[in-house]
Amino acid sequence: MGKYAMAIHGGAGTILKKSMTPELEKRYRQALQSALDAGFAILENGGAALEAVKVASVSLEDDPLFNAGKGSVFTAEGINEMDAAIMDGKTLAAGAVAGVRNVRNPVMLAEQVMLHSGHLFLSGKGANEFAVKQGVPLEPDDYFYTQFRYDQLKEIMGSDDYVLDHSGDTIEKKFGTIGAVACDKEGNIAAATSTGGMTNKQYGRIGDSPVIGAGTYANNKTCAISCTGHGEPFLRAVVAYDVSCLMEYKNMSLLAACEEVVLKKLVTINGEGGLIGVDAQGNTALVFNCEGMYRGIKSSDGTECVSIYKEDTK
Repeated sequence: MGKYAMAIHGGAGTILKKSMTPELEKRYRQALQSALDAGFAILENGGAALEAVKVASVSLEDDPLFNAGKGSVFTAEGINEMDAAIMDGKTLAAGAVAGVRNVRNPVMLAEQVMLHSGHLFLSGKGANEFAVKQGVPLEPDDYFYTQFRYDQLKEIMGSDDYVLDHSGDTIEKKFGTIGAVACDKEGNIAAATSTGGMTNKQYGRIGDSPVIGAGTYANNKTCAISCTGHGEPFLRAVVAYDVSCLMEYKNMSLLAACEEVVLKKLVTINGEGGLIGVDAQGNTALVFNCEGMYRGIKSSDGTECVSIYKEDTK
Protein backbone atom coordinates (compact mmCIF):
# COMPACT_ATOMS: atom_id res chain seq x y z
CA MET A 1 0.00 0.00 0.00
CA GLY A 2 1.45 3.33 -1.08
CA LYS A 3 0.81 6.89 -0.03
CA TYR A 4 -2.72 8.11 -0.66
CA ALA A 5 -3.75 11.73 -0.98
CA MET A 6 -6.24 14.19 -2.35
CA ALA A 7 -6.41 17.83 -3.33
CA ILE A 8 -9.37 20.12 -3.93
CA HIS A 9 -9.96 23.60 -5.31
CA GLY A 10 -12.82 26.07 -5.17
CA GLY A 11 -11.76 28.53 -7.82
CA ALA A 12 -8.84 30.86 -8.49
CA GLY A 13 -8.21 34.44 -9.55
CA THR A 14 -7.74 37.83 -7.94
CA ILE A 15 -8.40 36.74 -4.38
CA LEU A 16 -6.93 39.33 -2.02
CA LYS A 17 -6.92 39.25 1.76
CA LYS A 18 -7.79 42.97 1.88
CA SER A 19 -11.04 42.21 0.05
CA MET A 20 -12.05 39.37 2.37
CA THR A 21 -13.80 39.80 5.69
CA PRO A 22 -12.61 37.55 8.54
CA GLU A 23 -16.06 35.98 8.68
CA LEU A 24 -16.14 35.15 4.96
CA GLU A 25 -12.60 33.83 5.02
CA LYS A 26 -13.54 31.53 7.90
CA ARG A 27 -16.55 30.25 5.95
CA TYR A 28 -14.42 29.49 2.89
CA ARG A 29 -11.82 27.67 4.95
CA GLN A 30 -14.45 25.62 6.77
CA ALA A 31 -16.16 24.68 3.48
CA LEU A 32 -12.87 23.61 1.93
CA GLN A 33 -11.93 21.60 5.02
CA SER A 34 -15.30 19.84 5.07
CA ALA A 35 -14.98 18.79 1.43
CA LEU A 36 -11.39 17.69 1.93
CA ASP A 37 -12.30 15.64 5.00
CA ALA A 38 -15.26 14.02 3.25
CA GLY A 39 -13.19 12.91 0.27
CA PHE A 40 -10.18 11.83 2.31
CA ALA A 41 -12.36 9.68 4.58
CA ILE A 42 -13.22 7.59 1.52
CA LEU A 43 -9.52 7.03 0.82
CA GLU A 44 -8.71 6.35 4.45
CA ASN A 45 -11.35 3.60 4.56
CA GLY A 46 -9.92 1.92 1.48
CA GLY A 47 -12.34 3.46 -0.98
CA ALA A 48 -11.62 4.31 -4.61
CA ALA A 49 -10.18 7.59 -5.81
CA LEU A 50 -13.16 7.99 -8.13
CA GLU A 51 -15.58 7.91 -5.20
CA ALA A 52 -13.41 10.29 -3.19
CA VAL A 53 -13.37 12.99 -5.88
CA LYS A 54 -17.11 12.67 -6.36
CA VAL A 55 -17.84 13.01 -2.64
CA ALA A 56 -15.53 16.01 -2.24
CA SER A 57 -17.03 17.68 -5.31
CA VAL A 58 -20.60 17.12 -4.10
CA SER A 59 -19.68 18.82 -0.83
CA LEU A 60 -18.47 21.89 -2.71
CA GLU A 61 -21.42 21.86 -5.13
CA ASP A 62 -23.80 21.93 -2.16
CA ASP A 63 -22.18 25.07 -0.72
CA PRO A 64 -23.46 28.38 -2.17
CA LEU A 65 -20.04 29.97 -1.66
CA PHE A 66 -18.78 28.25 -4.79
CA ASN A 67 -19.82 28.72 -8.41
CA ALA A 68 -21.00 25.15 -8.94
CA GLY A 69 -24.22 23.36 -8.07
CA LYS A 70 -26.21 25.44 -5.58
CA GLY A 71 -23.99 28.50 -5.92
CA SER A 72 -23.96 28.64 -9.72
CA VAL A 73 -23.99 32.03 -11.42
CA PHE A 74 -26.75 33.25 -13.75
CA THR A 75 -26.67 33.34 -17.54
CA ALA A 76 -27.85 36.31 -19.60
CA GLU A 77 -31.31 34.70 -19.59
CA GLY A 78 -31.36 34.65 -15.80
CA ILE A 79 -31.05 30.89 -15.46
CA ASN A 80 -28.40 28.54 -14.09
CA GLU A 81 -26.57 26.27 -16.52
CA MET A 82 -23.94 23.91 -15.17
CA ASP A 83 -21.06 21.82 -16.52
CA ALA A 84 -19.12 18.95 -14.93
CA ALA A 85 -16.77 16.07 -15.69
CA ILE A 86 -15.27 13.08 -13.92
CA MET A 87 -12.54 10.67 -15.03
CA ASP A 88 -11.12 7.40 -13.76
CA GLY A 89 -7.35 7.12 -14.21
CA LYS A 90 -7.39 3.34 -13.91
CA THR A 91 -9.60 2.71 -16.94
CA LEU A 92 -9.59 6.10 -18.70
CA ALA A 93 -13.38 6.01 -18.47
CA ALA A 94 -14.93 9.46 -18.26
CA GLY A 95 -18.27 11.23 -18.20
CA ALA A 96 -19.19 14.87 -18.79
CA VAL A 97 -22.22 17.13 -19.00
CA ALA A 98 -22.69 20.70 -20.20
CA GLY A 99 -25.51 23.21 -20.00
CA VAL A 100 -27.60 21.18 -17.58
CA ARG A 101 -30.33 22.75 -15.45
CA ASN A 102 -31.93 21.85 -12.12
CA VAL A 103 -29.44 19.06 -11.45
CA ARG A 104 -28.47 19.31 -7.79
CA ASN A 105 -25.05 17.76 -8.30
CA PRO A 106 -23.80 17.86 -11.90
CA VAL A 107 -20.76 15.76 -10.97
CA MET A 108 -23.11 12.92 -10.04
CA LEU A 109 -24.76 13.19 -13.44
CA ALA A 110 -21.34 13.13 -15.11
CA GLU A 111 -20.62 9.89 -13.27
CA GLN A 112 -23.90 8.40 -14.50
CA VAL A 113 -22.97 9.37 -18.06
CA MET A 114 -19.67 7.53 -17.62
CA LEU A 115 -21.26 4.42 -16.14
CA HIS A 116 -24.58 4.02 -17.91
CA SER A 117 -25.02 6.11 -21.05
CA GLY A 118 -22.70 4.39 -23.49
CA HIS A 119 -21.39 7.89 -24.28
CA LEU A 120 -18.94 10.31 -22.75
CA PHE A 121 -20.38 13.82 -23.14
CA LEU A 122 -24.04 14.85 -22.95
CA SER A 123 -25.40 18.39 -23.10
CA GLY A 124 -28.49 20.50 -22.56
CA LYS A 125 -31.96 19.00 -22.77
CA GLY A 126 -30.70 15.51 -23.57
CA ALA A 127 -28.46 15.49 -20.52
CA ASN A 128 -31.40 16.55 -18.37
CA GLU A 129 -33.56 13.79 -19.83
CA PHE A 130 -30.82 11.31 -18.99
CA ALA A 131 -30.69 12.69 -15.43
CA VAL A 132 -34.38 11.98 -15.01
CA LYS A 133 -33.98 8.48 -16.41
CA GLN A 134 -31.14 7.72 -14.01
CA GLY A 135 -32.89 9.19 -10.99
CA VAL A 136 -30.24 11.84 -10.40
CA PRO A 137 -31.61 14.32 -7.81
CA LEU A 138 -33.17 17.44 -9.29
CA GLU A 139 -34.08 20.73 -7.61
CA PRO A 140 -36.43 23.61 -8.55
CA ASP A 141 -35.02 26.90 -9.83
CA ASP A 142 -35.38 28.45 -6.38
CA TYR A 143 -32.79 26.04 -4.95
CA PHE A 144 -30.10 27.59 -7.15
CA TYR A 145 -31.13 31.20 -6.49
CA THR A 146 -28.77 33.23 -4.34
CA GLN A 147 -29.16 36.99 -4.02
CA PHE A 148 -25.42 37.44 -4.26
CA ARG A 149 -25.28 35.74 -7.66
CA TYR A 150 -28.37 37.53 -8.96
CA ASP A 151 -26.92 40.90 -7.96
CA GLN A 152 -23.85 40.02 -10.02
CA LEU A 153 -26.07 39.50 -13.05
CA LYS A 154 -28.05 42.73 -12.52
CA GLU A 155 -24.82 44.74 -12.64
CA ILE A 156 -24.27 43.87 -16.30
CA MET A 157 -27.71 42.66 -17.43
CA GLY A 158 -28.55 43.81 -20.95
CA SER A 159 -24.94 44.24 -22.00
CA ASP A 160 -22.73 41.99 -24.08
CA ASP A 161 -20.25 41.72 -21.23
CA TYR A 162 -19.70 38.63 -19.15
CA VAL A 163 -18.16 38.46 -15.72
CA LEU A 164 -15.73 35.98 -14.32
CA ASP A 165 -17.06 35.16 -10.88
CA HIS A 166 -16.19 37.83 -8.32
CA SER A 167 -16.82 38.56 -4.68
CA GLY A 168 -19.32 41.05 -3.32
CA ASP A 169 -19.19 44.50 -4.90
CA THR A 170 -15.47 44.35 -5.53
CA ILE A 171 -14.17 44.17 -9.09
CA GLU A 172 -11.71 41.39 -8.38
CA LYS A 173 -11.98 38.42 -10.70
CA LYS A 174 -12.45 34.89 -9.44
CA PHE A 175 -12.76 31.87 -11.67
CA GLY A 176 -15.42 29.95 -9.80
CA THR A 177 -14.93 26.32 -10.58
CA ILE A 178 -14.64 23.49 -8.06
CA GLY A 179 -12.65 20.30 -8.45
CA ALA A 180 -10.95 17.38 -6.77
CA VAL A 181 -8.17 14.90 -7.53
CA ALA A 182 -7.22 11.81 -5.53
CA CYS A 183 -4.87 8.84 -5.32
CA ASP A 184 -6.19 5.85 -3.37
CA LYS A 185 -4.43 3.08 -1.47
CA GLU A 186 -4.24 0.96 -4.63
CA GLY A 187 -2.44 3.68 -6.56
CA ASN A 188 -5.45 4.52 -8.72
CA ILE A 189 -6.15 8.17 -9.42
CA ALA A 190 -9.19 10.20 -10.50
CA ALA A 191 -10.29 13.77 -11.20
CA ALA A 192 -13.56 15.72 -11.14
CA THR A 193 -14.48 19.31 -12.02
CA SER A 194 -17.76 21.23 -11.81
CA THR A 195 -18.79 24.82 -12.61
CA GLY A 196 -21.66 27.23 -13.11
CA GLY A 197 -19.72 29.05 -15.82
CA MET A 198 -19.69 32.83 -16.29
CA THR A 199 -22.19 35.45 -15.16
CA ASN A 200 -24.21 36.78 -18.13
CA LYS A 201 -22.81 34.10 -20.45
CA GLN A 202 -24.62 33.82 -23.77
CA TYR A 203 -25.11 31.45 -26.69
CA GLY A 204 -24.76 28.30 -24.59
CA ARG A 205 -21.09 29.00 -23.93
CA ILE A 206 -19.08 26.07 -22.53
CA GLY A 207 -15.68 26.42 -20.89
CA ASP A 208 -12.89 23.98 -20.20
CA SER A 209 -14.27 22.33 -17.04
CA PRO A 210 -16.28 19.49 -18.66
CA VAL A 211 -13.90 18.99 -21.58
CA ILE A 212 -11.72 15.91 -21.08
CA GLY A 213 -8.10 16.88 -21.62
CA ALA A 214 -8.70 20.61 -21.15
CA GLY A 215 -10.15 21.13 -17.67
CA THR A 216 -10.23 17.54 -16.44
CA TYR A 217 -8.02 14.49 -17.03
CA ALA A 218 -6.84 11.35 -15.21
CA ASN A 219 -4.46 8.57 -16.23
CA ASN A 220 -2.75 6.22 -13.77
CA LYS A 221 0.40 6.37 -15.92
CA THR A 222 0.78 10.09 -15.29
CA CYS A 223 -1.58 12.27 -13.29
CA ALA A 224 -5.07 13.43 -12.41
CA ILE A 225 -5.74 17.12 -13.05
CA SER A 226 -8.61 19.54 -12.35
CA CYS A 227 -8.33 23.10 -13.64
CA THR A 228 -9.84 26.44 -12.74
CA GLY A 229 -9.42 29.57 -14.79
CA HIS A 230 -10.55 31.54 -17.82
CA GLY A 231 -11.83 28.62 -19.85
CA GLU A 232 -10.99 29.76 -23.35
CA PRO A 233 -7.18 29.80 -22.92
CA PHE A 234 -7.37 26.53 -20.98
CA LEU A 235 -9.23 24.98 -23.91
CA ARG A 236 -6.71 26.30 -26.42
CA ALA A 237 -3.79 24.99 -24.38
CA VAL A 238 -5.43 21.61 -23.64
CA VAL A 239 -4.05 22.16 -20.16
CA ALA A 240 -4.90 18.99 -18.26
CA TYR A 241 -3.68 16.66 -21.01
CA ASP A 242 -0.61 18.79 -21.64
CA VAL A 243 0.54 18.19 -18.08
CA SER A 244 0.05 14.45 -18.62
CA CYS A 245 1.99 14.57 -21.89
CA LEU A 246 4.95 16.32 -20.31
CA MET A 247 5.07 13.61 -17.67
CA GLU A 248 4.67 10.75 -20.16
CA TYR A 249 6.88 11.92 -23.00
CA LYS A 250 9.40 14.18 -21.25
CA ASN A 251 9.53 12.25 -17.99
CA MET A 252 8.80 15.38 -15.96
CA SER A 253 7.64 15.18 -12.36
CA LEU A 254 4.07 16.18 -11.57
CA LEU A 255 5.09 19.52 -10.08
CA ALA A 256 7.52 20.38 -12.88
CA ALA A 257 4.91 19.60 -15.55
CA CYS A 258 2.23 21.65 -13.78
CA GLU A 259 4.56 24.61 -13.43
CA GLU A 260 5.64 24.39 -17.08
CA VAL A 261 2.03 24.62 -18.27
CA VAL A 262 0.56 27.06 -15.74
CA LEU A 263 3.49 29.40 -15.13
CA LYS A 264 4.93 29.45 -18.66
CA LYS A 265 2.65 28.17 -21.44
CA LEU A 266 -0.60 29.65 -20.16
CA VAL A 267 0.98 32.99 -19.35
CA THR A 268 2.01 33.46 -22.99
CA ILE A 269 -1.66 33.33 -24.07
CA ASN A 270 -2.99 35.36 -21.14
CA GLY A 271 -4.42 32.27 -19.50
CA GLU A 272 -5.12 33.16 -15.89
CA GLY A 273 -5.95 30.52 -13.30
CA GLY A 274 -4.55 27.34 -11.87
CA LEU A 275 -4.90 23.62 -11.33
CA ILE A 276 -4.55 20.83 -8.81
CA GLY A 277 -2.88 17.52 -9.57
CA VAL A 278 -1.95 14.16 -8.09
CA ASP A 279 0.08 11.23 -9.40
CA ALA A 280 -0.12 7.50 -8.68
CA GLN A 281 2.58 7.82 -6.00
CA GLY A 282 0.38 10.18 -4.00
CA ASN A 283 2.35 13.33 -4.84
CA THR A 284 0.24 16.47 -5.12
CA ALA A 285 0.65 19.83 -6.85
CA LEU A 286 -1.35 23.04 -6.51
CA VAL A 287 -0.14 25.60 -9.03
CA PHE A 288 -1.65 28.93 -10.09
CA ASN A 289 -0.53 32.11 -11.83
CA CYS A 290 -2.95 34.55 -10.18
CA GLU A 291 -3.37 36.13 -6.74
CA GLY A 292 -5.00 33.17 -5.09
CA MET A 293 -6.76 29.84 -5.34
CA TYR A 294 -9.16 28.28 -2.86
CA ARG A 295 -7.39 24.98 -2.27
CA GLY A 296 -6.59 22.17 0.10
CA ILE A 297 -4.47 19.02 0.31
CA LYS A 298 -4.52 16.06 2.64
CA SER A 299 -2.20 13.05 2.54
CA SER A 300 -1.56 9.84 4.44
CA ASP A 301 1.96 11.13 5.19
CA GLY A 302 0.42 13.72 7.49
CA THR A 303 0.44 16.66 5.10
CA GLU A 304 -2.71 18.74 5.48
CA CYS A 305 -3.36 22.34 4.51
CA VAL A 306 -6.23 24.59 3.44
CA SER A 307 -5.15 27.81 1.75
CA ILE A 308 -6.54 30.78 -0.14
CA TYR A 309 -3.94 33.43 -0.92
CA LYS A 310 -0.72 33.41 -2.91
CA GLU A 311 1.27 34.17 0.23
CA ASP A 312 -0.07 31.06 1.98
CA THR A 313 2.55 28.34 2.28
CA LYS A 314 0.79 25.75 0.11
